[in-house]
Amino acid sequence: MKISFHTDAFNSSVFNFEKALQWAQKNDVHFIECGSLEGVNWIHGLGYFPHISLSEDPLEIKEKMESYGVGFSQIDAAYPLSGHDGLFFGVQYVLKTLPWAKIANCPNIATTDGLLKPEGLSEIDCLELMKHAYGTIIEKAERYKININIEVHGYFTTKPELLDKMLNFAQSDYFGLNLDTGNSFIAGQDPVAYCKQFIKRIKHVHIKDVSQSLADSLRGKETGIGISHAAIGDGVNAENIVTVIKMLRDFGYNGVLSIECEGQGGPLIEKSLHWLRKTLQILNIPEEKSL
Repeated sequence: MKISFHTDAFNSSVFNFEKALQWAQKNDVHFIECGSLEGVNWIHGLGYFPHISLSEDPLEIKEKMESYGVGFSQIDAAYPLSGHDGLFFGVQYVLKTLPWAKIANCPNIATTDGLLKPEGLSEIDCLELMKHAYGTIIEKAERYKININIEVHGYFTTKPELLDKMLNFAQSDYFGLNLDTGNSFIAGQDPVAYCKQFIKRIKHVHIKDVSQSLADSLRGKETGIGISHAAIGDGVNAENIVTVIKMLRDFGYNGVLSIECEGQGGPLIEKSLHWLRKTLQILNIPEEKSL
């Protein structure tokens, strides 16, 4: 399996994208996941933003990444698609990310729903909106041969019966699931059960632990975690993560495990990386490092 990390680990450290690449090189990590910004802003321009702008040259970014021995595992274009705004903003956001990702040699794009059900809309209304949105997106994604992944993150995706409906919006080899072990857990679900039910559709995985204090205060009350402040292995979700990785191994999954946690400028995410590598060794899973 491949180890990746989401560069939002360095949001609080105000790293720029290249500094995240330097961290990856230093720690022998060869895949990264980052957010995409449509246009530019002052935080990005001043170098305090560890993600990419779609205004940047994707070929130049690709070449820079290769100079550090790093490639994309996924680009995050997860503007919520579950409301009316999803049709106006979210769809265009993903469609603009697709050609950029193709040139940058990124195989996956993450999408999601909103944390809450939009006011004034029923679940059926929202599912119809998302079906239309994903239909438009997947038609283009098939042309670019890039996976569109639904991330477990919001009101709909943290309910397995609704996620199942979403994953049946279209029949395509380029439409799948980004399993998130932390978001499914904090929503009150069982990440292991999620993995078992949807394992055939998993194309990318977020490995995220949850602290005891966060679980005690918010489990079953929230649908997602903006950023986890627990190193992977230190929280109450660690046992579930190990079981999920075992299940993926036994199924034959050889894709990406992407670390999501607060980095603290390096120490916390390095602790997570050490735990994940040790776990892969114990489970006799080789780490794939070639781009």
